[in-house]
Amino acid sequence: MQTVDFIGFAAAIFCTIAFIPQVIHSWKTRDLGGISLRMYGLFTTGVALWLIYGIALRTWPIILANSVTLVLAGTVLFLKLTHK
Repeated sequence: MQTVDFIGFAAAIFCTIAFIPQVIHSWKTRDLGGISLRMYGLFTTGVALWLIYGIALRTWPIILANSVTLVLAGTVLFLKLTHK
């Protein structure tokens, strides 16, 4: 693994795990009053596009990070849409 790949994986891990506390809090409390529907809608769309981009380039840090982030952000978006 090259240094640049290590940096990519490290960045992916940190950016992805940053969403875990929000998902846990949202899931447990169902309190999504402070969550912007527009922001999470746009963000989730952006993550999906990053995933497609990573797949097209066959770049594993991008593919793995955005796969997990898409699930996490999608969970918060789903909760926001269904628990008003």
